[in-house]
Order: sequence, then structure tokens, then C-alpha cells
Amino acid sequence: MWKQESAERSFWLVVPLSISEWVCEDVKSAGSGGALKTNHKLKVSTMAAFQLLFLLLVSCAPTSAHPPGHLSQCQIVQKDVLCSNQSLQSAPVNLPPDVQMLDLSRNQVQNLTQETLGFHTGFHRLNLHSNKIHFIQPRLFENMTDLRVLDLSRNHLNVFAHSKTSVGSLKAVESLDLSSNGLYTGMSDYFLTDSPSLANLSLNSNSITKIAHNMFRGSLSVQKISLHNNVILEIEDGAFESLQLLTELDLSKNSITCINDFDLYNLEVFNLSKNSLETFQSVSSDNLFQLLSLDLSENKMLYFPDLPKKNKLEYLNISRNQLHTTNVTGNHENQPVLKLHSLKYLDMSYNQLKAIPESFFFSMPSLEVLNVSNNCIQTFSVSHFALLKKVRVINLSSNSLQSLTFGENTLQLLKKLFLQGNKLTVLDHQIFQRLPSLRHLHLQQNNLQICPYEPKLKDQNHQVPPDCVAFSSVHNLHFLYLSENSLQTVPVNAFVDTPLKLLDLSLNPGLDLHKDSLSGLENSLIHLFLRENNISSLNTDLSSLRSLKYVDLSTNQLNSLKMWNKESSIESLNLRNNNLVTLDHHTILALERSLKTLYMGSNPLSCCDNLSIFRLVQQSAVVVPDIATATCFHEEYSEPVNIQKVTQEMCHQADVTNYVVAVVVTLLVAMILLGLLIKCCRLRRRKHNRSFNA
Repeated sequence: MWKQESAERSFWLVVPLSISEWVCEDVKSAGSGGALKTNHKLKVSTMAAFQLLFLLLVSCAPTSAHPPGHLSQCQIVQKDVLCSNQSLQSAPVNLPPDVQMLDLSRNQVQNLTQETLGFHTGFHRLNLHSNKIHFIQPRLFENMTDLRVLDLSRNHLNVFAHSKTSVGSLKAVESLDLSSNGLYTGMSDYFLTDSPSLANLSLNSNSITKIAHNMFRGSLSVQKISLHNNVILEIEDGAFESLQLLTELDLSKNSITCINDFDLYNLEVFNLSKNSLETFQSVSSDNLFQLLSLDLSENKMLYFPDLPKKNKLEYLNISRNQLHTTNVTGNHENQPVLKLHSLKYLDMSYNQLKAIPESFFFSMPSLEVLNVSNNCIQTFSVSHFALLKKVRVINLSSNSLQSLTFGENTLQLLKKLFLQGNKLTVLDHQIFQRLPSLRHLHLQQNNLQICPYEPKLKDQNHQVPPDCVAFSSVHNLHFLYLSENSLQTVPVNAFVDTPLKLLDLSLNPGLDLHKDSLSGLENSLIHLFLRENNISSLNTDLSSLRSLKYVDLSTNQLNSLKMWNKESSIESLNLRNNNLVTLDHHTILALERSLKTLYMGSNPLSCCDNLSIFRLVQQSAVVVPDIATATCFHEEYSEPVNIQKVTQEMCHQADVTNYVVAVVVTLLVAMILLGLLIKCCRLRRRKHNRSFNA
């Protein structure tokens, strides 16, 4: 009660202010020597006169401080006038007479009157969002017969609503935005009482707690309603039944706990995400529902939703709930028969599912995307060829998979398979060869080993190595992720007849790469990731991979790169955080033609042994994104030198110094030897003289 009264006082303060603007104009027009004529019929007390004078002063002050803006402040594009963010309190003077769109957003408009809008009535679109509007002149929009779009979002319309005065007819308005206005239950009625053409209504981010059964009685043509981010707890029976054209309804981010007897037959898109839903139940009916998309994500549902028997549903999202079964109720008997013949997208990720029976998918012949990641699933199988015939994406990542089975001739259209984060150790050796359309395979964070290539593997009598998976002859596989699998080795010809474009073998410490491990990928491989493998030497000649463009060898123990014999096609090479002292000159020559990006920071490089690569960097022929940490060591400097500052003279000077030192040392040695020779000759001469005297 207190809040309502204070708000009403605020409203009655606003009205005199709007009237006082007219009085101020009279004061100004009277001039310094004129007198203000008073109406003899108006009888006011002395106190009332002082109050009026005070209101005049308050209201005139901001008017003089912020005079009406000029059209030069705005941008005019054909019949559109754009005056956003100009600190205006009203439309600029001299608006073009044929203006159709006025953008007054992000200004200081407080009172919305005919004067505020320059007495124009021909607007088609009016954008007033992000102002301070708390008063709208009643029936202001009645003469705007062409007004189709009205944006009043981010204002203070809750103050106006406290007056319990209708804004008047909005007969032509098709799109109305009242979001972020502090409106609560019942306040929207003052804006919707006469909106027969309204098709798109936004009431987002207000404080509405209940949707009354007569809330939309004045806007029966509405097709799209958004009530996102309110505090809705209750929806009265029949609140949406009269809206026969309603096709989209957004009730996300509210406090709705249950939907019982859902019966909006014409609704096509329904968003109930981020509520507190525990159940969703449809009315028992043989009528066909038009629902295409249903979002129930981020709720508290324990069971699969009870969907209409006859439906066209294509998109269903029940992720981030508390599902522990695919049953519709807790009773295992008399479960409703699911009929989802049109369903293409199903997301049940981030729940508590432990298993999904194959029978669950029999009612989904059109399913293309299945996401059941981040559950507790231990087994998953597709054994019947009629199941998931159209599925293109299956996401089983971050589960507890111990068993994965795909039967012969199943999943013939599957293109993307996500299995990362399952700690898988054993799979059927040729499970992926059975998937003829597979292009993307994610196996990160498992414990799989790669089988050696064996041409006779198809021979049933041939003994295959235990506990490994074959990746040869997966004829359409382009992207393979095997990081964090504790891989020990990549066998010779491991990927023969598999046209990989991307291969990720990162985070497998101690990985042993044979010189022919990547044989068969010469014409296809574009991306190669080998980071964080503790590799000390790279045995593979990467220049033999003719299509290779992006290589990541960062965070290893490399002290050198094997000499490459051919011109490379590599455009991006990551060598940072290794033990490289010198980059082989032949390798640099092989890279020089194609290399565009080089990461080489955090290496103990020698300044004078890498002048050729430093020259490429300094000439901007190669970009070094981590240039700040790319340093080298010079014997005459106590601190590492940034590679951008290395000059040939620094190294020539070192060569001269070394030459001088060598010459001096040589001369000293020669002088010592000469001295010894002279001394020796003198001794011999003395001995000879003694012999002669005897």
C-alpha cells in the first residue's frame, strides 16, 4: 500500500511539470517588461501561488539548461531521423514533415507528449528505449494511424501505470516493446486495452508474477509474446486460449513449477527454460498440435515430459534437469507410447541418465541430432538397422561408458561422433569402419591404443592385437582427436586409407612416433597437433606431408628439428616452450616459402646461430605472436636478448673479437715457442765451445 501511494505522488508531481512548460513559454514571450496576465476565474491561495512558482522554477530550469536539440545533431537517412544518445529531452526542432522513423533512444526524455514528438503524427516506427519516460499523454498515439513499431523499453512506465490511466488506442501498432520498465501484475493492461493489430509483444525483464486470464483481451491478434525474465508463479486457466494466432511464447527465466494440461494447439515455439518445472503434462486429446520447438532446459524435471499424442515436434531440449529415466512417469507400467515421428533434435545432456534402452528410439525415425552428454550412461548400443537411420550427430561425451556397440548396417548417415571423457579402454577393433559416413571422431580423454596396420585384418582367422582400435580404412574420416589417451606409440601406416585432415595426438606423454607413423596422410593432412608429449626428437619428416599447413609442437623437449629435405607447405608452426638452441638451416629454407606464423617463445635459442630465421621475423615475412617471450642468448649479454633486437653486427663483432683473441693467443704461443727455441740454441752453442777447448 505504501509503495502504491508514493508512486501516485510521483505521478501527480509529473503532471504540473508538463503543464508548466507551457507557462514557461508565456513567461519568456512576455519579455522583461511584460506582465503575466492571470485568469480572474482562477482562485488560488498564497501558499498555492508559492507552490506553483516553485514548480515553475524547477521545471523551467532544466528546459533552459537543455534547449530543444537541432536537427544537425541527428543523422537523416532518407525518411529516417536517427537521434540516439544526444542528451535530448524531446525531438529536435524542424523535423522533416515526411519523417517515418524517429530514433530517440538513449536520451533524457521524461514526458512523452505531442510537443515532445514535434506534433508529428506520420511516424511508422518510433524508438524511445533507454530514456526516463514516466508520463505518456493519454491518447497520444490515436492519431498516428501509420505507427507500426513502438519501442518503449528501458523506461519508467511503472510510474505511469500507477495512475491507472490507459495509454489509449494503439490501433495500428504491430510490434510493442515494454521490457525493462518495472511493470508488475496488472500494469500491462493499461497499454494493451486497445491494440487490435498487435502481433509482437515483449514484456521481458519486468516484475510480473501472474498471467491473468484477461491479460491479453485487448490484443487478440498477437502472434508472439515474450515474458522472459519476470517472476511468474501462476498462469490462470484460459490466459492464452483466446489467442488463436499465437505461435511463439517465451516464458523462460521465471518461477513456474508445473505445466498441467497443455492445450495450445496452434503454438509452434514454446520456451520454458530456466524455470522450476517439475512436470510437463499435455492434455489428453486426439487433435493435432502444431508445436515444433519445445525448450524445457534448466528445470527440475525427474521424468521425460508427457508430450501431445499427435504432434509435429522437431526440436526438444530437456538438458540440465534431473532426469534419471526416459520414462514419462515413475510408474514402469502403462507408460504412454511416445510418438515423435517428426523429431530431429533431442538434447538430454546434463542429467542423471544411466541407460537409454534401444526401444526409446523406435518412435523417432527422423532424429538427426542426439545429445546425451554429461550423464552417467554405462552402455550404449544400436543393434537394429531401423534405429536412428537419419541421425547425423551423436554426443555421448562425459559419461561412464564401458560398452559401446554399433551393429552391421546401422548409423549409415552418422557424420559426427563425440566420445571424449569416457575413459574407454576396450572397443571392437573395427567399430569405426562400420560407419561409412563418419567424418568427425572425438576420442579425447580415454585409454585407447592404436592397432598396427594389418592388410589381413579382414581375415577372420587373423589374430588381432588385444585392446586396440584400428583407424585405417575409415574412408570418410577427416577429423580425429586422440589427445589424453596415454598413447604409447603410433604404429607404422596407422592411418592408411583414412583421409584425415586433422589429427590431434596431444597430451600423450612419452608418445613414440615412427618415421612412417603418418604414412598415407601425405596428400590429406592439414592440421597436426603434438603438443605436451615430452617428445625429445621428431623422427617424422613433416615436409613429406604436402598438404600440411598447421603444426603444433609446443611444450615438448625438442632440442632440434630433423632436417627437412623438401619445400614445406606449413603456414603456422608452434615451437614454443621447448629446448631448441638452433633451427637447422635446411629446415628454415624449406619453411621460408610458406611460413606465415611462428611461435618460438620460451626456448634457449642462440642469437648468432639463428640469424636466418630472425631475419625473416624482422622483415615481417613471418609473424611471431609470442614475440615478447621470444629471446636468445648472447655471450656478451648477461640477460636474454629479444629476437627483434638481434643484428648481424652483434654477431660479426663477436666474430672479430674471437678472431683477435685467437690471433693474440697464437702470437703468445709463437713467442713462447720462439723463446724456448732460442734458449735451446744457446745451450747447444755453449756445449760446442766447451768441447772445442778440450
